[in-house]
Amino acid sequence: MSDDRDIKTDEVRELPREEKWPGGRENTANILDEPRELSDPLDDKTANREMFRRSRRGFLVGGAAALIGIFGWRWMPDETKYKLLRGTLEFNEWVSQNLYSPKRLAPEYTQDHVGQIRVNGMEGMSEGFDPADWKLAVTGLNSGQDLFLTMDDVRALPRTEMTTEFKCIEGWSVVLHWAGVRFSDFIERYPPTNYFSDPRDHFQHRHGLSKYVSMSTPDGGYFVGWDMESILHPQTLLAYELNGQPLTLEHGAPLRIASPLKYGIKQIKRIGRIEFTDDRPKDYWGEQGYDWYSGH
Repeated sequence: MSDDRDIKTDEVRELPREEKWPGGRENTANILDEPRELSDPLDDKTANREMFRRSRRGFLVGGAAALIGIFGWRWMPDETKYKLLRGTLEFNEWVSQNLYSPKRLAPEYTQDHVGQIRVNGMEGMSEGFDPADWKLAVTGLNSGQDLFLTMDDVRALPRTEMTTEFKCIEGWSVVLHWAGVRFSDFIERYPPTNYFSDPRDHFQHRHGLSKYVSMSTPDGGYFVGWDMESILHPQTLLAYELNGQPLTLEHGAPLRIASPLKYGIKQIKRIGRIEFTDDRPKDYWGEQGYDWYSGH
C-alpha cells in the first residue's frame, strides 16, 4: 500500500502547476484517492455568509482559549509557575543531553560569511584588568597540584581554527572565526583526576573522569559550569583570537570559551580559573533561573 501511494505522490509532482488544483483536468485529491466531502453548490451570498460564520466561530474559540491561558497564568500561584518553568527547562536539558553526540559537528562556514560580534555581557569584566598580569589557575588535576598557566603555555598547545555560528540566548546570531586550543587538547596536556589517554577513544569518555568543569573570571564576578561531555566536543575551544585578531578586552581577552553547541551565556570571557569536579558547579545565569545546560 505504501509503494502505491509513493507512486501516486510521484504522479502529483509531475503534474503541471495549473492541474494540481481543483478545476484543472486532474488534481492531487483525485490521484491520491483522498476522501472529500463536498457541499451542494452555493450562490455567492450564501457562500460569503457561511465563510463569515465559520471564521467568526474560529476567532471566538481562539480568543477565548487565549484569554483563559492569560488569566489562568496570572491567577496561578508563583510556586506553581516556578515548577512549570523549571520543569520545562529540565525537560529541555534532558532532550539536549540525549540528542548530544561528540561526533555531531555544527556547520562550519567560509570566511565570507563572517560577521561582527556585538559587545554583550559584561558581567565579571571588572575595570583595571591588565592582560599582562593574567594567569590561568587550573585545579582538580591528576597531579594533585594546582597550576598557574600563562598565555605562552596555552599557545604552545595545538592550534585549531573554526568558523561557526555564535548564538545568543536573546535571539540573535552571527558567524565568527575563532582560533585557539581545543579543550580536549588542553586536558590531554593537563589531565584532570582519573583521566588517561586511549588512542581508541578520541573523545576520552573515561569511567571515573571528573563529571564537570567549573570556570570563572579572575574577579569571580562571572562563572559557568559545563558538563564534561560537552566541553570535550572537538568544536569547544579555549579561544584567544576572534576574526583573525587577538581578543579585545570587551570580547574576553586574553582567553575565553567558544562553542557552536552552547548559547553565549556559557561561553565565558576572560577565564581566570578552571576547576575539574564531580559536583555540578554553580552557573551565573543558572542561579537566576536560566537553563543550566543552555545547549541548542
